[in-house]
Amino acid sequence: MKTLYDVQQLLKKFGIYVYVGKRMWDIEVMALELNHLRQARVVDEATFVQAKVVLTHEHRLEEQRARDQHQSIGGI
Repeated sequence: MKTLYDVQQLLKKFGIYVYVGKRMWDIEVMALELNHLRQARVVDEATFVQAKVVLTHEHRLEEQRARDQHQSIGGI
């Protein structure tokens, strides 16, 4: 599991489709859903960890994009 798409496909296997409208929010909801799947013991530890790494990475990228965009707007 290497991409956000891979995590989406994992969630889709359990009938979970996430679209909130903002990418960062989608990532956060996916992380919550993944936690619930792990607590229910329907996702093994290795898959859970891989998916969490992907989600954490994507969330950091979105935070950086937001900071960069804010700085570029403030610099005008």
